[in-house]
Amino acid sequence: MVKEEEGFKANVPTKIRKRAHIVPREENGIDLSAVSPFAISVCQKLQDAGYKAFIVGGAVRDLLIGAKPKDFDVATDATRKKSKVTRRAIIIGRRFRLVHVNKGAETIEVATFRGFAKQGVTKDEDGVITNDNVFGEQYEDAARRDFTVNAMYFDPISGDLYDYHHGLDDIRERKIRMIGDPATRYREDPVRILRAIRIAAKLGFTIDEKTAAPMHYMQTLLLSVPSARLADEFSKMVLSGSAVACMELMNRYDISIPIPLFDVLKRTFGLPFVRKGLERCDARVALGKSISTSFLFAVLLWHEMKEEVAKSTGKTPGQIYEEAAKKVADSYRWDGLQSRYVSDMAIIWKLQPRFLVRSRRAAMKLLQHPRFRAAYDFLLLRASSGDASHELADWWTAYEGATDEERLEMSKEAEHQDRKERERLRQERAAEGKSEEGEADGEEKEKKKRRRRRKKRFDRSKPSKSEKASSDKEKVSK
Repeated sequence: MVKEEEGFKANVPTKIRKRAHIVPREENGIDLSAVSPFAISVCQKLQDAGYKAFIVGGAVRDLLIGAKPKDFDVATDATRKKSKVTRRAIIIGRRFRLVHVNKGAETIEVATFRGFAKQGVTKDEDGVITNDNVFGEQYEDAARRDFTVNAMYFDPISGDLYDYHHGLDDIRERKIRMIGDPATRYREDPVRILRAIRIAAKLGFTIDEKTAAPMHYMQTLLLSVPSARLADEFSKMVLSGSAVACMELMNRYDISIPIPLFDVLKRTFGLPFVRKGLERCDARVALGKSISTSFLFAVLLWHEMKEEVAKSTGKTPGQIYEEAAKKVADSYRWDGLQSRYVSDMAIIWKLQPRFLVRSRRAAMKLLQHPRFRAAYDFLLLRASSGDASHELADWWTAYEGATDEERLEMSKEAEHQDRKERERLRQERAAEGKSEEGEADGEEKEKKKRRRRRKKRFDRSKPSKSEKASSDKEKVSK
């Protein structure tokens, strides 16, 4: 049930800080060259029109710690319609309306300052805000934000930093602290529990004790959050470049995300293959490289895939992997995984048994496959965790970098080795079969011996022919 809160004030702190601590350009240390020129342009246009305009949120936090912001958000006292500073600006959002200003591939999100709600805010029966289009002053907007490190405002025109809640001090102390009462803020939006963990893991910060205290017992509120939003937050965690740190914090605070994908990761996080996969993805992000979402989810669900392979009734490796991949993919298709990711993930799995066939034709065909690189990287990861042969991984590494003539020789040698290996396995199976037959023969002989012994005992207990004859004569004479 959703109701409108007429007199509700959205987590107003006991002491409202109406005046910000202003840190000038010379002292805040923000490098203006690291700021998006387009974001500066949006702020400039709004200020030229007579409005306040600041870069806010995670971008300011990242600039202060010397990291490169992923994107830039702008906060202003201009209303939504006035915030449309270019023709390529659209109003979006449902719970809180925003303006997206576009230029090429870059999008700047512009939001009007949120106020302490008096009318118009709607909440469900659990206290979760479902509609929040109430505007106010800058200090109110600062109090409405979640963590102190995300509640600072940077004016790219003057270079000044506006800090209402000692966010700069918390950055220096490497601490994540909630603005206002943590339990109330988690009740308003339970996803803040996951955001606290993700931001702390990403920055290498600790979570303030008061902020962390309610997280465990209030995680039940996550059950009321749409699964699509939880899946999105889960994706941010594992793709953030700090997936291992996120999982360690989730385990430390005993927090779970109520979606099947997280259940799988929590169950398999201790396996060398999964942990190495997450570590490699984190390392790629640290180097500024992109992560293949399909590859990452193929790693997370590989344990499930292997279980399905073991249960498959297919006759050939191709059939077995095809059947198992379809079952796993269909099981998690709805769980925040887009169809294109599911399809690519299944291809990575289905290519794994093809690495075992190294004939000239099969090897060249696999090498030319569009998903060879992803499947090959997956094979290397399996080999590094003991799930596949190092010799096989090394062979494919050499094969990929070889000339056509060298590849031909490598395939001939591999085919010869594979024939020898198949013959060895055939002989072992035959020997095992003979051994089993010998054991069966031995058991049969033992049974016959036991039957003969029983028969002898029975025969001894019976009277002999002479004894029986004399007994009969005695009966006749009587």
